[in-house]
Amino acid sequence: MLLDSTSQQPSRLGGFGPFGEHSVNASWIAVQELEKLGLGDDVDLHVCEIPVEYQAVERLIPALWKKHSPQLVVHVGLSGMATTVTLEKCGHNIGYRGLDNCRFCPGSQCCIEGGPECIDSVIDMDAVCKRVSTLGLDVAVTISKDAGR
Repeated sequence: MLLDSTSQQPSRLGGFGPFGEHSVNASWIAVQELEKLGLGDDVDLHVCEIPVEYQAVERLIPALWKKHSPQLVVHVGLSGMATTVTLEKCGHNIGYRGLDNCRFCPGSQCCIEGGPECIDSVIDMDAVCKRVSTLGLDVAVTISKDAGR
């Protein structure tokens, strides 16, 4: 999700496309619902369905950054193992062994060849987690440093 409430630069919200036996990815449904609700007049929100394909992501994400110059991008994913809303503190580039929708997996087990081993969020996820907890919502929020694993 690309979010910007001050400068009219766009914000991007990305949900993932179908994967494996799932003909619809619930993360994409959630993103579409948020788009319908909107985030206020001050936020220029763009949404995009991201294919679950290593090579498509490698092409698509940089192109979207170049096109929209967002202040914030949020990728919304879903895990059948999750029991809470999980905020990811970082994303890893190595250790991927699973096949994507094209039945492809990089031989290097890296998402981006030559990319950094880890990308840390500039957002203080611990503070976000604490803030959500103090709002009295019936939503459990946790932090992870192990995105995609």
